[in-house]
Amino acid sequence: QVQLVESGGGLVQAGGSLRLSCAASLRTFSTYAMGWFRQAPGKEREFVAAVGWGAGTTTCADSVKGRFAISRDNAKNTVYLQMNSLKPEDTAVYYCAAAQHPYTGWRTQVTDFGSWGQGTQVTVSS
Repeated sequence: QVQLVESGGGLVQAGGSLRLSCAASLRTFSTYAMGWFRQAPGKEREFVAAVGWGAGTTTCADSVKGRFAISRDNAKNTVYLQMNSLKPEDTAVYYCAAAQHPYTGWRTQVTDFGSWGQGTQVTVSS
């Protein structure tokens, strides 16, 4: 059973930055694409950013393009989400996820991911 543990969330003012981390208990971490999603109250879970397996190409949602960046450190079994220029509309619970199958490029759909963390709250005040 894969365990994903997010950290780094918190309360920040608009325009500020946060860096989320996700530590994975996955021996073959480097072979799995990873993603970040978020869910605001009353809304569906939405894609934020993803990175493919290995060195990994990346992609992100249009709403965060130019502000957020995903990266991975395979030696540490960790994926990161650097969030800059935060806006109140970025407020949500952020979830880390691991792809269902190894050796795939980045994925953007919830159904492409088989393991999820518990989430970390990000609150951006105006």
